[in-house]
Amino acid sequence: MAGVRQTPSNIIYLLRNNMFSGLERPGINVRHRIMSEYGPISGSTIFTALSEEKTIIMAANTRVALVAPGIFRAAKELDTAVIMELAKSESNLKGGYTGLTPELFSEKMNAYTEEITFDVWALHADHITIKDGTREEVEDTKKLIDGQVEAGFTSFAIDASHLFNFEGGDLREELADNIDITTELAKHIEKRMKGREYGLEVEVGEIGREDAHGRVLTRPEEAVTFITALNENDVYPQVLAIANGSAHGNVYDERGNPIPQVSIDIPQTRAVAKALRDNKLNVQIAQHGITGTPLELINTQFPKGDIIKGNVGTHWQNLVWDIIKIFEPGLYNEIHEWTLNNYREKAPDKKDEQIFGTYSKNAIKVFFDKIYNVDDDTKTAIEAQAYADALKFFKAFSSKGTAKLVRKKIKK
Repeated sequence: MAGVRQTPSNIIYLLRNNMFSGLERPGINVRHRIMSEYGPISGSTIFTALSEEKTIIMAANTRVALVAPGIFRAAKELDTAVIMELAKSESNLKGGYTGLTPELFSEKMNAYTEEITFDVWALHADHITIKDGTREEVEDTKKLIDGQVEAGFTSFAIDASHLFNFEGGDLREELADNIDITTELAKHIEKRMKGREYGLEVEVGEIGREDAHGRVLTRPEEAVTFITALNENDVYPQVLAIANGSAHGNVYDERGNPIPQVSIDIPQTRAVAKALRDNKLNVQIAQHGITGTPLELINTQFPKGDIIKGNVGTHWQNLVWDIIKIFEPGLYNEIHEWTLNNYREKAPDKKDEQIFGTYSKNAIKVFFDKIYNVDDDTKTAIEAQAYADALKFFKAFSSKGTAKLVRKKIKK
């Protein structure tokens, strides 16, 4: 492991996956201090262990980390695997809009799992996004990946879905830039991980994109062409994010009122999953944009197993705002006023509620110190509500007991 700075989060991963050589292995006092058995495991271990199960593993985008203890306690209670993640926009080397750098996010998640003594979780870099495909953007993204690897991340999601050639003569030409950039970044991750296992998610079809006819959906042949091309390049993701009618964040009607998200096209999702199976491509689907989807719909209608990973992000942010509104009204009013003052001109035709729901994520970094220094009663309420909500998500996802299955795979 020469050349890799052994931060506590790195040591946790290396110890659990037996990746230290005899000379590099840290002393017993260090191992005890960091409680290595509760560090993150490879995302690939979770995905492959559960590939035959009718379950969805929740990936929580914890923009405000105060919700994480409640989620971890619920995961321990139900013995379910869980993924903790932040996207490039949420957490980059400068902290993104959450104020959490990869290193700080990793430190917080590891501290919580050590306190709670929970062991089956992955630390996932969500939406490592490439929007323009310039050489500068790609090289800057590699630097972010380096920081994520050094911070102990065990799973990565490359998102070059924005790179779509609408003038391509066939699917392969339309997807060429996405294929090439995804391959380049995947190879970089592989090189930086130095033989360690890791999870890999890729994306085809920009989530939430619309044309004159509405939301653009990923076609089965598009998914097959994309994954086949990556496999030909010796890139083998376990998970594929697709555009299937969902959108990130809160959803509003034309009058600016919040509404449930019921736009996910389940038949299309099943069709994509079937096409991947029929072509013997060992990839399952990541469902993005779950916030606002009725849990009873997820529980009874979602194709569990076809979908292996379910992202829940804005829900946890909304939870924090709801608790702070009651327990810390002064702080809530500051955040609310700051959001409206900074974004009303950008959305002059939107209601205040919609402006706040859409843009308040950008206030997290601005009010970082105040949010993380709320009263203990506020933190307790946030954790308790996150625990209760996580139990419901885990139930709807049918993930109870999945941690046991992952442990069995690790022991083999």
